[in-house]
Amino acid sequence: MIAPPSGLRLWLLAIRPKTLTIALIPVVVGSALAWGEAARLHWGAALAAALAALLIQAATNLHNDAADFLRGGDTPARPGPQRVTAQGWATPGTVLRAAAVSFAGAAVCGLYVVWLGGWPLLAVGMLSILAGWSYTGGPRPIAYTPFGELFVLLFFGLAAVMGSYWLHAQTLSWTSLWAALAVGAPASAVLLVNNYRDTDNDRRVGRRTLPVIAGPVVTKAAYLGLIALPFLLLWPIHRALPTSPLWLPLGALPVALFNGLFFLRETPGPSFNGLLARTALFQVVFGLLLAIAVTTCGG
Repeated sequence: MIAPPSGLRLWLLAIRPKTLTIALIPVVVGSALAWGEAARLHWGAALAAALAALLIQAATNLHNDAADFLRGGDTPARPGPQRVTAQGWATPGTVLRAAAVSFAGAAVCGLYVVWLGGWPLLAVGMLSILAGWSYTGGPRPIAYTPFGELFVLLFFGLAAVMGSYWLHAQTLSWTSLWAALAVGAPASAVLLVNNYRDTDNDRRVGRRTLPVIAGPVVTKAAYLGLIALPFLLLWPIHRALPTSPLWLPLGALPVALFNGLFFLRETPGPSFNGLLARTALFQVVFGLLLAIAVTTCGG
């Protein structure tokens, strides 16, 4: 019998480090765009915002781990990666306390961000923490509704990218909106993969996610739209920054094509765990290439 994980390995499983890039990339893109478009960048603020985003995502994952188990939504038989509470490796109370500590750490980092960026970022930070908790907490968790993907687009796209842009530039632009949608769309696609994989289990436990209520045809179309949208948005970004090499993010196109074909052909189940990681990788590759492009002028 294999011994259950403990110590650092246990908590790495609980915070799901492969999903943390979903929170980090929007801050990188928003900060890069502020430098490329407005020539404004505060390194200390960028680091504080990135750490706050990572802690909110880790706290959300921890809270989700315990709350889903307590609601009966997670069992050891779920098709996704193992959850520490469902496996009995940690008690719900321990995991929830770790989530609270992570949320508190994010709030502390956010104090510096708010001091530099003002009350708009206070509102963004408070709403982000509240959204992280309410994703699986409260009387009507977002994760149990068809609005999870929209939630991700709003907070891992618009709030994170435009909030980071505001932090440096103290203003907003249409370009920051297009970039926010371009980065938020693949983050939403990550959740869509997760929910499509878990369709049968979610239906049994009463979760009405988008794949549960919309069915496979609409879900497949939604996934293809979410991974295509970032490339379509390169055009309005290029119009705002015509000397930037915005062909660079096209380097992520092979990953997008491979993922799209896989989603269309495969039956949802454990094989989608790899697709979830590859969809997160797509956001990383596209986001980093976009960040490089918007900070580089071709003259």
